[in-house]
Amino acid sequence: MRDEVVRLYKAAAARGLIVGSAGNVSARVPEGMTITASGCDPETVTAADICVVALDGAAFDRNTPSSEWAMHAAIYRDCADAGFIVHTHADACTALACLASGLPPFHYMILQFGGMDVRCAPYVTFGTPELADRAAEAMQGRSACLLANHGMIVCAPDARQALDRAVLLETLCRQYLLVLSAGTPRLLTEAELAAARERFTTYGPRTRN
Repeated sequence: MRDEVVRLYKAAAARGLIVGSAGNVSARVPEGMTITASGCDPETVTAADICVVALDGAAFDRNTPSSEWAMHAAIYRDCADAGFIVHTHADACTALACLASGLPPFHYMILQFGGMDVRCAPYVTFGTPELADRAAEAMQGRSACLLANHGMIVCAPDARQALDRAVLLETLCRQYLLVLSAGTPRLLTEAELAAARERFTTYGPRTRN
């Protein structure tokens, strides 16, 4: 699992979601979670830089885990199907979060995060239990949230989905900022979103028997 966390961390950096050490990723394991160490660089990270940490913060190795381990732990405790978490300071997500704004239903792909919007958690100092609580609250019924004046965080059952969701969130935030620069967005209604949700039930490749 450490190797999978390394691959996810590097992949997020390759997609421009992580610059320097401004981000962290983790995976759920029986002991709690594996998470990138504090100050990890995606260019040099190895499995030796991945920490094993209990969800109560008890570390199982000598590495110092990311300062945001408590935020990851809170989401794992609250979201049973969270297998991987990606937290970054990606440009568009962070820009929108610095407006203390979430993503309203301006585009039907919002539904990919579990609801009619993506919430923005209020600003709290990074690496604190208070931030962990606010992030977990903002992600109730969702697989993503923005963090005011900070960045974003997403969760998913597997590493591929976690990366895909992080990329999608950054894309939607960039598109929403473009819309705001051009005028007032038209927001989708509940009925329109319900119709889109129904369409998603038949979206994607069919499984061959």
